[in-house]
Amino acid sequence: MTALSPHLRQATPVVAARGEGVHLYGEDGRRYLDFTAGIGVTSTGHCHPKVVAAAQEQVGTLIHGQYTTVMHQPLRRLVDKLGEVLPAGLDSLFFSNSGSEAVESALRLARQATGRPNVLVCHGGFHGRTVAAASMTTSGIRFRSGFSPLMSGVVVTPFPTAFRYGWDEETATRFALKELDYTLQTISSPADTAAIIVEPVLGEGGYVPANRAFLEGLRERADRHGFLLIFDEVQTGVGRTGRFWGHDHFGVTPDILVTAKGLASGFPISGIAASEELMAKAWPGSQGGTYGANAVACAAACATLDVVRDEKLVENAEAMGKRLRQGLEAVADRTPGIGDVRGLGLMLATEFVTEDGSPDPDTAARVQRAAVDEGLLLLLCGAWNQVVRMIPALVIDEAGVDEGLQAWANAVEAGTSGAGDR
Repeated sequence: MTALSPHLRQATPVVAARGEGVHLYGEDGRRYLDFTAGIGVTSTGHCHPKVVAAAQEQVGTLIHGQYTTVMHQPLRRLVDKLGEVLPAGLDSLFFSNSGSEAVESALRLARQATGRPNVLVCHGGFHGRTVAAASMTTSGIRFRSGFSPLMSGVVVTPFPTAFRYGWDEETATRFALKELDYTLQTISSPADTAAIIVEPVLGEGGYVPANRAFLEGLRERADRHGFLLIFDEVQTGVGRTGRFWGHDHFGVTPDILVTAKGLASGFPISGIAASEELMAKAWPGSQGGTYGANAVACAAACATLDVVRDEKLVENAEAMGKRLRQGLEAVADRTPGIGDVRGLGLMLATEFVTEDGSPDPDTAARVQRAAVDEGLLLLLCGAWNQVVRMIPALVIDEAGVDEGLQAWANAVEAGTSGAGDR
């Protein structure tokens, strides 16, 4: 008999039969409030009618028009629609399937455009599981161990993770930028540095937001030394943080923007955006792929962008994110084992710590399991899996937030008292 790999373990025991909006339904008929959104993918909720209709119509006309062989209208429409939301000047697009592929495409473009070999990455960043993307990932050893040697030319520099350092944000930022300067003086010469890549909010690294001073510092150094600034917006893009792009909070524009996840509400598509001048520096034949810009995925992405605009989901993410955060902070105020609540918009997390302030993955796991009993689906992140994250679909309303908060309060009480340990 054949079976799935034993390492493909589900975070919850739910066997999903269908999804609708912010809910998943198990085969047993039980309804669950889904605060995972397929790891931030189902941005418009499960099976949004307009996304479903667009995909169904496209399936009946053209499923796959390979985009280096023929052009198709869903791709043209998607390019136009992204042009309405991309930062000014990022007017050239290349599409692939996954976040990892898009990250590697951004790296390839940066190296080819600059003629330089090295890439700087921020400690705690997650950029994917393929070899180059995993080589740039430092959010946890599980993503990069056991298949060395990794790609060379990757240099790690600090991210201003204030809670981990035990500092205020200003001190952590000042330290991170000083260490970056030291790195450029001691490990990767600016003349050898093609780019620095950073998530506006660390994802797998624990949902830690960057800040304006840090990203402005990266922009200034990139301009001064002639390397490129890449923002990995795979998880933070398409409204997730209460702005269309995560970097919109900080007023800093990248040279290359990477997007995926929530772009097509569950259909696989990713891409990079750069200026036409920069994209032209890619070497001939270096961009392509069999399934990139699949016609059905493009149609779903177009519908997703329409829904995000028409239903004002970016604004909703900001408002519901504030409501959710207030509730999370209220629970934290009465729970000694919660060390921090952080995030932006509907990308929020709670970090569990022991009495001495050390990471507490055991309690985080108990709470996450107890939440399932309460009908709430959650995921863990952080280097020790000590952080419980919440990323509901952007369509969530006040009732959904309040339902989730009540389930969360019950799960925290059960998990921190030991009642949820089973």
